[in-house]
Amino acid sequence: MTVDRVKAFESLREALTTAPLLLMPDFKLPFKLYINASGDGLGAALHQVQIINDKPVEGPICFISRQIKQTEARYGASQMECLCLVWALEKLNYFLEGCVFEVITDCTAVKSLLNMKRPKRHMLRWQIAIQ
Repeated sequence: MTVDRVKAFESLREALTTAPLLLMPDFKLPFKLYINASGDGLGAALHQVQIINDKPVEGPICFISRQIKQTEARYGASQMECLCLVWALEKLNYFLEGCVFEVITDCTAVKSLLNMKRPKRHMLRWQIAIQ
């Protein structure tokens, strides 16, 4: 193995075996809410960019996850991502209420949730919950 590969392997091993340091939230700064859903569960990570040692560092505030329920297993990918957003907003309400935050997802359907003309009943409830 080359020296570069050994260094890369060592840094990867260090990153995988070291727990991330959770930051204390600064409610004056904006948050970043990362969400993702799969057929198995929902997950979210709340991050914030803070100045540490005179450098801007994005770090985690908290992580949350849960398994999907039996009825939710029938949802399509778009509905699952919207469910994940609503669930994360409810769970992280303490951090996010009254604060500026950005939602980051890999699903464009989440952006259109608020603009749906004729949403299904549960999607309408989600629209109301988000507002």
